[in-house]
Amino acid sequence: MTAILCALWAPAQGQSATGSKVGAGIDVLESRHFDLLLHGRPTVRIGLLTNQTGVDSQGRRTIDVLAHARGVALVAIFSPEHGVAGTLDTTEIGNTRDAATGVPVFSVYGATTAQRRPSLDVLKQLDAVVIDLQDAGVPFFSYEVTLGYLLEAASQAAIEVLVLDRPNPITGSMVEGPLVAHKPNSFKGYFPLPVRHGMTLGELARLFNAERDIHARLTVVAMQGWKRGDWYDSTGLAWINPSPNLRSLNEATLYPGVALVEATDVSVGRGTDTPFEVLGAPWIDANQLADYLNHRQIAGVRFTPARFTPASGPYSGEPCAGVHFTVTDRNQLDSPALGIELAAALHQLYPKEFKIERVNDILGNQSIVDALARGEDPRGIARGWRKELEAFERMRRKYLLY
Repeated sequence: MTAILCALWAPAQGQSATGSKVGAGIDVLESRHFDLLLHGRPTVRIGLLTNQTGVDSQGRRTIDVLAHARGVALVAIFSPEHGVAGTLDTTEIGNTRDAATGVPVFSVYGATTAQRRPSLDVLKQLDAVVIDLQDAGVPFFSYEVTLGYLLEAASQAAIEVLVLDRPNPITGSMVEGPLVAHKPNSFKGYFPLPVRHGMTLGELARLFNAERDIHARLTVVAMQGWKRGDWYDSTGLAWINPSPNLRSLNEATLYPGVALVEATDVSVGRGTDTPFEVLGAPWIDANQLADYLNHRQIAGVRFTPARFTPASGPYSGEPCAGVHFTVTDRNQLDSPALGIELAAALHQLYPKEFKIERVNDILGNQSIVDALARGEDPRGIARGWRKELEAFERMRRKYLLY
């Protein structure tokens, strides 16, 4: 069973009119004096899954807020991909200790499935585990898989889970793209979801808990003031990079599309100042690719020739040619459809160099990749996933909070 809790929340006294108008889950929890954790108990031992995105409206880390809350004993911190500070881009992330509070930090990310799951021995020492993470709104973003794994482990350990909700940065109103299939242990999809599912992390927790028959004791602390059509820059919340290569809302907007070709032999700008805003490779003709894509008249985006040399990632240190993406209307841009257009263009123009079968490493939908390999028109492919999107939207209604 899932509890849904919220409270009236207001910005801190003295905050300007341009300050935060959305109260994140941590703000609501603070406004209720942590009663959602205490449940009338004098003390409660908790763990916290968080990183640099876990801050309240005054910029205080959720770690520090909970560590100093009366009756709350923060005894364990769990860090997802990129570590508790969100700066690491490696699977080699070990356990550490938070310098400010002295609380041990347990990594739940690594190269193996065992490294990506929290220790039951640690969880059984807790009364509850709190989750405060900023998601990116796509199923191949690893925080969503980490959420599912923690729900499973908490259910096994018979402890409560409290999700402090945060906005879907690319809105909760747009549901787009094919379903990304669930592949056990892949860390690319915990449940079959569209590339752009339009749900918050709290809503996903409700969906996972029910549809995967996890039955964890789950409470979602809903936000105050967020509406489904809100983009992140209309929330008043400060942008904090959810990962080292998502540095702006513009990059997050392009990410559901450009990331679909990331596992192939192209650079998507990792190792540059504009990851996911450019795409290229040494074997691409920049003018040819830009002209081809512009002639496709893809709504909401334009393409200009680009040349760059990534400092890391594919083709590190090698000059690449390709395109720069300019979002002209983010409400018109179907970013997953853009990803299919990119794959189709690269396959059409550079069939020897572009390894189209690798698109499935991210997409997890072999039928889409097969259609691309046959040279089918991307618009026709996109029409083909409409029915499964409609079925998903009917199912997700049960779990929406806003």
